[in-house]
Amino acid sequence: MTKILSDILYKCPVREIIGEVSRPINNLHFDSRQCKAGDVFIAIKGSKTDGHDYIDQVLKKDVAVVICEKLPQKIDSSVVYVKVENAAYTLAVAAGNYYDNPSRKLQLVGVTGTNGKTTIASLLYALFSDLGYACGLFSTIENKINGKVFPATHTTPDPLQINALLSQMADKGCQYAFMEVSSHAVAQFRVAGLTFAGGIFTNLTHDHLDYHGDFQSYRDAKKAFFDWLPKTAFALINTDDKNGQFMIQNTKAASYSYSLLKAADYRAKILENSFEGLLLLLDGEEVSTHLVGKFNAYNLLAVYAASRLLGIAKAEALQSLSKLHSATGRFDLIYHQTGITGIVDYAHTPDALDNVLKTINAIRTHNEQLITVVGAGGDRDKTKRPEMARLAAAASTKVILTSDNPRTENPETIIQEMRKGVAAEHYNRVLAVTNRREAIRTAVALASKGDIILVAGKGHETYQEINGIRQPFDDKKELSKVLNERMK
Repeated sequence: MTKILSDILYKCPVREIIGEVSRPINNLHFDSRQCKAGDVFIAIKGSKTDGHDYIDQVLKKDVAVVICEKLPQKIDSSVVYVKVENAAYTLAVAAGNYYDNPSRKLQLVGVTGTNGKTTIASLLYALFSDLGYACGLFSTIENKINGKVFPATHTTPDPLQINALLSQMADKGCQYAFMEVSSHAVAQFRVAGLTFAGGIFTNLTHDHLDYHGDFQSYRDAKKAFFDWLPKTAFALINTDDKNGQFMIQNTKAASYSYSLLKAADYRAKILENSFEGLLLLLDGEEVSTHLVGKFNAYNLLAVYAASRLLGIAKAEALQSLSKLHSATGRFDLIYHQTGITGIVDYAHTPDALDNVLKTINAIRTHNEQLITVVGAGGDRDKTKRPEMARLAAAASTKVILTSDNPRTENPETIIQEMRKGVAAEHYNRVLAVTNRREAIRTAVALASKGDIILVAGKGHETYQEINGIRQPFDDKKELSKVLNERMK
């Protein structure tokens, strides 16, 4: 669709313009390979490449406009050049303008934190859909518009994808949209310029330090999301996490809290916890749910609190809450005819793994084995590898260390680094099987009737990434397949 350059630059912090802002333009791109005649190319400095290095290439494609932080030495008179302070921020604001700022046409809620983002966003989508509202979803697992699924490539898409999807949501009559907001997305300004009706903080633990460098930078990226919220929005925090109050120090939004342990605006208490689900005392009412574990009690409480802040009546919210099921790959239970219970979970951080293991150990009788299959991703934060293995070995009867998504790293090297975290008294519990398929097979071979097998780390993922190639692999399907073979 044709737009005018001046319209997409509205509220963009421009430092210099060479050419006419009345210039008609076609599409916006930050990937030089996608540029065509009449388009706008925005040169973004990425972690691996710098868009400024590709300006000469896009000029050969007859782009109409180049937006950049540093003007090229040679200026083409047929092109409009816009110099900006921050090209990534400009991309986000310009993308919103290009699509007529669709985030203002519905109620957009962002969920941030280390763990629980996918579950909370997905449950909010399910709850509001159950109540008859048209909804949109941005999640690690998938993006949705009124039930129609769009594949997800990132936890939070780039600004052009976000606004394109929001525009479709608005056109389809969506009244609400729920979005996972990753720390990367905030640091890279992917959600800048969006109008949020609310923000939710879940918790903050060790993750993504390979990208952010240190915990403080990671924490500050999360906080920036709340700093950006408008005064018309709500900021909902888990006050049981010590970082909760920090998140809202500078927010303009109205602040609310939820807690299982202390006084808060929204409270819940766990009455029963089993593999069949949780019985909660929530806002003074007993509610039976299908989700399992203390961490899901927090997730359900956040969903309830957000629904109430968005205007849903208490009775309606509680009734819908009782119908909800966990997101794919999040404490995904397999009750098998062999008498073995399988659990597939996305736990890929120390805290998430610890939560899942504590949940299982709080429910099981301890007369059975808990066999944990776990790995750690390659080309990611290495410091969490030994901690993952330490937690698994301390809480399991047996542990099989294996490949996760090794990416460009040697999987055996990753396993060796994980082994360093295993305490001496737990050495005899730990095996190493590099091939993930064989690791799952080994776990089933070691299991007896009544035992529990936890396959952690990949959850909903349907691939394993090795040397840049994503090969088909689904933990739940692999575990079910091997359990079925055992019946023969």
